[in-house]
Order: sequence, then C-alpha cells, then structure tokens
Amino acid sequence: MNHTKTMSVALMASWMIGSVTVAHADPGNAEAAKSKISMCQGCHGVPGYKVAFPATYHVPRLGGQHPEYIVSALQAYKKGERSFKTMQAIAEGLSDQDMADIAAYYGSAK
Repeated sequence: MNHTKTMSVALMASWMIGSVTVAHADPGNAEAAKSKISMCQGCHGVPGYKVAFPATYHVPRLGGQHPEYIVSALQAYKKGERSFKTMQAIAEGLSDQDMADIAAYYGSAK
C-alpha cells in the first residue's frame, strides 16, 4: 500500500471512529435549562474567567456553542474521557435530558 493510500485509510478510520462518538441528543428545552445552569454560570458565566487549580486554565465561553458539541463534551466528562475533576463531578449528576436542555440553552445564547 502506498503512502497516500495509507494516509487516506487512516484518515477515514479516524473520521469513522470520531463520528461514532459524536452525540446525537434529543432536542433540548432551553427554558427548562434555566433551573439547571446555576452550576455552569459560576465559571462559564464570568467573562475571561480562569481557574487556577490544578493549573491555570481559561474557562471556555458556552454561549453560541453548537448544542451537539456541548452534549458530546458533557458525555465525555461523565464517562471520564475528558479530564477536569470539576466538570466530571458536575456531568456525573446530569441526565441525558439535562445535558440536552443545557446545550439548547447555551446553543441559543449569544
């Protein structure tokens, strides 16, 4: 197999594996999320906020993110595939519907 074909096969396999892990959540309810986002706003609601433990880390802005990305990230924290202890603890307490609602809220925010 030549180098170009090998790279193509590797890229296709990578895409296929990545596509399997992308979340396809039910549509969330942005209005229902208003009672669920207080835990998010403490960090994600402060412009330019950075956490200092275990290392200095810029907290990403959630408003305007794609809902599918938010759900996928929350699921990855819940499964331990993404490592940030605070987010893992929060995600563990969220149902799939909670995640969809939160994603709908932030996905529609500016």
